[in-house]
Amino acid sequence: MTLKAEADLLYRPLPLPCGVTLKNRIAKSAMSDALGDGCGAPTEAQMHLYRRWADGGLALSLVGEVQGNPHFAENPGNLVLNDASDPAGFAALARAGQQDGTQLWLQLGHAGALAYAATSSPRGPSALDLPGLHCAGLSPDDIRALPPQFARTARLAQELGFGGVQVHAAHGFLLSQFLSPLFNRRGDGYGGDITGRMRIVIEVVEAVRQAVGPSFPIAIKLNATDQLEGGLTGAEALRVVAALDKTGVDLIEISGGTYFPGASSASDNAATEGPYFLDFARAARRQTNKPLMLTGGFKTRAQALSALGEGAVDVIGLARAFVLDPQLPRSWRTPSGHDPGFPRFTTRPEGGVTAWYTMRLAALAQNRETGEDMDVDAALAASGRRDAMRAASWRQHFGL
Repeated sequence: MTLKAEADLLYRPLPLPCGVTLKNRIAKSAMSDALGDGCGAPTEAQMHLYRRWADGGLALSLVGEVQGNPHFAENPGNLVLNDASDPAGFAALARAGQQDGTQLWLQLGHAGALAYAATSSPRGPSALDLPGLHCAGLSPDDIRALPPQFARTARLAQELGFGGVQVHAAHGFLLSQFLSPLFNRRGDGYGGDITGRMRIVIEVVEAVRQAVGPSFPIAIKLNATDQLEGGLTGAEALRVVAALDKTGVDLIEISGGTYFPGASSASDNAATEGPYFLDFARAARRQTNKPLMLTGGFKTRAQALSALGEGAVDVIGLARAFVLDPQLPRSWRTPSGHDPGFPRFTTRPEGGVTAWYTMRLAALAQNRETGEDMDVDAALAASGRRDAMRAASWRQHFGL
């Protein structure tokens, strides 16, 4: 294969089962961009950032996370889209992020047991009282309310002009918690073996599809592994993939890890070389004909081309790379295109690397290309101060 033909793998259109076509194979995976106004609404800075990413030439950008219920947000910078939301800001965000054929999808979230404690009373599949994690359990009525809640938020996203939605069932948030035996200790039809534990995930997907009709894209983000002893196994995750193959999902994004207190993150591990979950993607390919997106550990164009070239995945998901270079797809399309320069950190306090990227992302939204020029400890402190301020606004606005 010539260099040009190989490079064209990244820029080949991808038809989705619903009939929508992605213009290329590069996606900005959802991050908790934390750029909401502290009251669940989009900001001008957020709109500017997604406009910049669209201008960079990617096919798909995902906004993470968007809550249907303000009581279970993972961060007070999340967006909240429900019948009480002001639609004007969301419609403006949809327009800003969908320039030049780029798709902007909302990631539908619910943090459950990992809901931000300062604005929530965390509730998960089961009551837990563990070091660093305490939550009540959801009642059967609470669980039955989840599919229509996700479906309503998806329908609003469609009405306001977004290109699609993604159901978040990864990284230790609520639907991921249902899948994990560490979180889900229920004895009813929503617990037990993986068939019961995945039940609510399938019900949410089916409710969303019914709400938006057959031609609106629906994705799902799924863990290959929780990276926790006793958590979701790869074999169980493959059974979820096989079950999703029979649903109306258009794109399955594979990632991994959890924000369980004290858990290690593949993306924060300096010794880990990516792509992190490529072996799982290869196995998932044998379980489904749905398009697969792989996120985690892609740092070079060569890695992306290799994964696409072998047929393991259909879309390359990038997150932190887009914080370092919002024009990356345009760069990779040129013969001399460069890879992003990932920083090396001398210290890595828990949450510090994530905070560094979060603060740099905020700087990028304001056209400060060099970011906040701070180390991870300073970034962690700055992020904490910002979250505390917005948490106060969140509680006041939502009456919490």
